[in-house]
Amino acid sequence: MFERLKKRWNISSNYQVVIILVVFAITGSSTVYVKKLIYDLIGISSETSILIRVPLYVLVILLVYNLLLLVVGSIFGQFRFFWEFEKKFFSRFRFRKVRKTEIA
Repeated sequence: MFERLKKRWNISSNYQVVIILVVFAITGSSTVYVKKLIYDLIGISSETSILIRVPLYVLVILLVYNLLLLVVGSIFGQFRFFWEFEKKFFSRFRFRKVRKTEIA
């Protein structure tokens, strides 16, 4: 398993794989906690319309998770890895024009 992750992430040591997995775990757990704090701060509850909660949930989770990923990754000395990870992640959101040759 570690060998596949090392190859996919272009890293060389098992130690770095463990650190990266720990960062993902801490970030995921922290995101849920921070989302709850943000929801409490702005007054979002289970009684709030789902048309407000769902888009807000996606926005908050997306922003908080990615910000925390960089912060926690930096604390663990893996800023460069997570910066590249973020750039790759957000590059997938770019909308590109479809070429006429791609349509046919």
